[in-house]
Amino acid sequence: MVANHGLLKGMNPVTTLISMAIITLFVLSGVFFTEQTAALFTAVSGWILSYLKWYYIGIVAIFLFFCIWLAFSRYGNLRLGDDDSRPEYSNFSWFAMLFSAGMGIGLVFWSIAEPIYHFQSNPFITEGLTAEAAQVAMRLTFFHWGLHPWAIYVVVGLSLAYFSYRKKLPLTIRSALYPLIGKKMYGPIGHAVDVLAVFGTVFGVATSLGLGVTQMNTGLNTMFGMEVSLSNQIILIAVISAIATLSVVSGVGKGVKILSEVNMWLTIGILVFLLCFGPTRYLLGSVLQSTGDYLGNVLSLSTWTDANENSQWQSWWTAFYWGWWMSWAPFVGMFIARISKGRTIREFIVGVLLVPTMLGFIWLTLFGGTAIYLELFHQVANEAGELVSAVGQAGIVDAVKADVTSALYVTLDKLDAGFIGTIAAFMATLLIATYFITSSDSGTLVVTTILSMGDEHPPTAHRVAWGLGEGAVAAILLLVGGLKGLQTAAITAALPFSLVMIVMMWGLMRSLRDEKLTPAVYAPAKLVTNE
Repeated sequence: MVANHGLLKGMNPVTTLISMAIITLFVLSGVFFTEQTAALFTAVSGWILSYLKWYYIGIVAIFLFFCIWLAFSRYGNLRLGDDDSRPEYSNFSWFAMLFSAGMGIGLVFWSIAEPIYHFQSNPFITEGLTAEAAQVAMRLTFFHWGLHPWAIYVVVGLSLAYFSYRKKLPLTIRSALYPLIGKKMYGPIGHAVDVLAVFGTVFGVATSLGLGVTQMNTGLNTMFGMEVSLSNQIILIAVISAIATLSVVSGVGKGVKILSEVNMWLTIGILVFLLCFGPTRYLLGSVLQSTGDYLGNVLSLSTWTDANENSQWQSWWTAFYWGWWMSWAPFVGMFIARISKGRTIREFIVGVLLVPTMLGFIWLTLFGGTAIYLELFHQVANEAGELVSAVGQAGIVDAVKADVTSALYVTLDKLDAGFIGTIAAFMATLLIATYFITSSDSGTLVVTTILSMGDEHPPTAHRVAWGLGEGAVAAILLLVGGLKGLQTAAITAALPFSLVMIVMMWGLMRSLRDEKLTPAVYAPAKLVTNE
């Protein structure tokens, strides 16, 4: 299945050449037929989000319920590997890599912008810029970044880890189809599934690179006066992609793990800053309140399709997010599987579902909650010199409307923390850079693993080529204004891959039923980890 010599040595020639051809054609169409390409994908994704949003809502809800059931089922103590296998990474390293790969840049980019958008208007309130609107804004933001995205990743990651490490099949998307189609997975059907996964991974990562570099450019402009321009953004992409390529060449156990741990410490540092210099009492109360509010409404939100209204809100937000997460599922799921060998099914599901979700909630509350507090309790002096309420006039709402990338830095500036605030802004920019790198190196590792038929140490030359290639795709599409088209393409790719996920879930259940569960399987074993 892999070439033994030539430029494609160590890689599957069919999937590699087809993937390269499709990606090249997409990029060329974006360069030479920008408007037509964007219009095509906008039309297709618009149709999906308008007419199939009920399907996206329903299938993601099923994924979450499936994960919860499986975690507490009799299969929970089965290990992702031999019965005596143990995790390769410590819990801290594992959680750090989970969070960095699964959310990363997107969470930094939207942590203030999304709550502020919902704070102004959403279908569940009659008036924006109120205390009620603030609560609902955090509820909806939690919903879009909480259990549901991670349930999507669990379905893919768990299936791949199970079939690869327990059933000894290649670490590729196609392996999850084995219980249903057997050795036919090595034929055209398997090729198509792997190519689809590579497509979603490359363009999902490229989109993150595009989002991240625009925010980095804004941060460097705020701190050092670096001009916000396409040329500077392309230079940043080149530098970051080079660093990411070096990271992925060094391997998961070195570069990827170290950078993910750096991410985690930077995350902790900036969260501590917000807790100390922000509205501390409000934030602590908001974490608890918003989490409880989310848990109290998660069931109804999971199945809400806005069937009685003709609003576009759910298409713009929930359905878009679900499609976005599913387009990322091959990338994140594969990476999670790669770092989870030796863990039990229950440990995998609980860890992937709960830990990143809770850290995400804390992040969203401290960033989004701080921004909302500043807008909700903002006061100005009237003509008589008296302080009066001026809700929505702190400047963050205006910043989000004008330029989403500036919202983070405007919020940090409003805290009036002086030099420490400057340090926090620098840390935030550095955090974007490290998330940038970890998204890129994780994506490169996933693509080359798929194309090498599950080789956990794919050829170095191909890791370098695909690492630089992802940066080139992001740069070209940013240059021609193709990021919007890129995003809509990823959403479009989510539809066929959602069908693959259904098959993966079905195949996993069929295989689990064939497991011979012995008393030893149920007995919990002492956790031993290797760094």
